[in-house]
Amino acid sequence: MENDLLQKLHANIANVYLGDPRAIDLLLVRENTEGLFSSRLDPQPDGRASEARDTMLITRRGAARIARAAFLEARKRRRRVTLVDKANVLPSMAFFRAVFDEVAASFPDVEADRVYVDAMALYLVQRPEQFDVVVTENMFGDILSDLAAGIVGGMGMAPSADIGDQYAVFQPSHGTAPDIAGRGIANPVATILSAAMMLDWLGEPAAARAIERATRTVLANPENRTADLGGALSTHALGALIASAID
Repeated sequence: MENDLLQKLHANIANVYLGDPRAIDLLLVRENTEGLFSSRLDPQPDGRASEARDTMLITRRGAARIARAAFLEARKRRRRVTLVDKANVLPSMAFFRAVFDEVAASFPDVEADRVYVDAMALYLVQRPEQFDVVVTENMFGDILSDLAAGIVGGMGMAPSADIGDQYAVFQPSHGTAPDIAGRGIANPVATILSAAMMLDWLGEPAAARAIERATRTVLANPENRTADLGGALSTHALGALIASAID
């Protein structure tokens, strides 16, 4: 399971969203062991093949696990879960929705709705504030998480976590960003907020909130920006400001 990603639009960050930026706060929960990406383990066709196919793998166990995780997270937040699928076209997605509905019945205290993935791409730009927890298949989640990051300032603002039953890995959604490695210009915010997510998972919510508050405080000043946000601060400079603001 990947909790990809807790999105909070920080003040004064340039974005394409025209509504109240303070209203955006969504968590995208992405299943990352199955879905369309499961085909990456299949033999790869060579250039002489007459066709190539990828299989969308959806198991009852995997779909139920990710749906249940989404509802449990929603209970900690605003108690709303949105399933993103393509159930009107793909039988595998219709199955995913059926399993989701079964799980939803066990959480009567949480509102559940369903949106097709193409419509979701539109809604995330038009009215992202209406969403709380969003749950989806692997490939759809991979695409929508980048779109969600763009709404809040770019990939440098997007934290993420890969959370299993016993272990978890926390990292910025953008990964290693090898194209700018060693230049000291990477935005450290996604990494810092990933650390806050880790502290939440470790049972240290007070420490996590302190990091989030410090990040919001520093970014409230429009001069505190790295190059991806239109500023001139280095990775170290912005990180140091946030570290010093932690109460």
